[in-house]
Amino acid sequence: MQAKKLTLLDATLLVSGSMIGSGVFIVAADMTRQVGSSGWLLLAWVLTGLMTLMAALAFGEMSSMYPQAGGQYNYISKAWGKGLGFVYGWSVFTVIQTGVIAAVAMAFAKYLAVIFPSIIGAHNDGTWFGEGHALLGWARIDQSIAIGSILLLTLINSRGIQESKWVQRIFTLAKLVALFAIIGVGIYCAQSLPILRENFKDMWSASSFDGSVWVPLGGIALASAFSGAMVGSLFSSDAWQGLTFMSNEIDRPERTIPRALVLGTGIVTLVYCLTQIAYMSILPLKGDGQASSFVMQQGIAFAELDRVGAAAASGFMGNAHETGPVFMAILIVISTFGCNNGLILAGSRLFRAMASQGYFLAKAEPLNRHGVPGNALWMQAIWASVLCLSGTYGELLEYCTFASLLFYVVTVLGLFRLRKSEPDHVRPYKTWGYPIVPAIYCVLAISVCIGILSSKFESSMKGLFLVALGFPIYYFLLRKKLKS
Repeated sequence: MQAKKLTLLDATLLVSGSMIGSGVFIVAADMTRQVGSSGWLLLAWVLTGLMTLMAALAFGEMSSMYPQAGGQYNYISKAWGKGLGFVYGWSVFTVIQTGVIAAVAMAFAKYLAVIFPSIIGAHNDGTWFGEGHALLGWARIDQSIAIGSILLLTLINSRGIQESKWVQRIFTLAKLVALFAIIGVGIYCAQSLPILRENFKDMWSASSFDGSVWVPLGGIALASAFSGAMVGSLFSSDAWQGLTFMSNEIDRPERTIPRALVLGTGIVTLVYCLTQIAYMSILPLKGDGQASSFVMQQGIAFAELDRVGAAAASGFMGNAHETGPVFMAILIVISTFGCNNGLILAGSRLFRAMASQGYFLAKAEPLNRHGVPGNALWMQAIWASVLCLSGTYGELLEYCTFASLLFYVVTVLGLFRLRKSEPDHVRPYKTWGYPIVPAIYCVLAISVCIGILSSKFESSMKGLFLVALGFPIYYFLLRKKLKS
């Protein structure tokens, strides 16, 4: 039997490290263009944090009940049956986990080019990889770099969990230190208060940018825009549940996982909210809406290429072109690399758990000589690489987030069902505030799902289409199992 090697510290760092990727440095720009006020922007991050914590509390109880590898797949299967469990696992493979891996890898490539523009960012003809030029005729250079990072991390993970653990420790601690440095800069800048005070003036006057002017929002339009804005904060706060996929590799999982989920999500929620305040202490919320080389004129809403973190660094350092963007690019490269290590580590364990029950490719089940599911790791890497070729960072972000949130609701609703169907099951940990807290989560999450469907209809339907494909595939597999 494989020794359990992940402690509470490792598990907490896996949760927080998998959550902190590229989103916190980028998504505030689009969120600001959708809601146009500091109050609504900050509320989106606070509400996302509270929802994440509430979901983590519910997951904590289920993880203590079923401390086996597979995590959320097991919880859904126990509560709602193997069919819905399979559809969830299928969705994780086709869009949720692999889609996030691809999006984070694309961000990694994007910011690596800022550090090494002469090597990565430009072609011989002087054009940038963002113009759509191809490498070897099949992939842009940014896509090739993204795929390369996925393959490298998969190779590291295939060498054993000890290697993965140390990558996670080093990169997560590095980016937490760096984020707290940004927060410290924000606190320093807030001492003079003029920018922060101006940003919080009329903080609840919502408006959206339609491409030329700011349009006031209210009522249903505000609710729809607010839900759309939350796509960014929800994406930035996702992937925390990956820890539950690998329960059999964690020391005392029935105790460690609930604690790590709450600690990890709590730390990230605090860091994210403080980071947004730091941004608003350095940069004006709204820029002039015009192309400008000055970060103070661009503001948060119109930061170049939505690089809010880089713009904040430039605003503090007084340099719009060199030091600030490079400094922030180094931070984001570290952050995205560590984030994808956690995602790649966790996702493969789910696919192995499904394969062991006959609901995934059989070759995903065996462990390699290093005691990790090597085949599952490489299957995940291949599909995530394909997704890197399929769309941009923003497109990947949107359809991943909607599908992921949908299954969080399904899982938390399953807690109510399990309380009734298995009242005598041993529960080393019970959800704090049950049934009120999980009920509030479900109401909030369903409301946000409806809002996202309204504001991001096309990308949401792409996610739903991939999820729906799981049902006929499940019944095909079921018929095959019955015949065998």
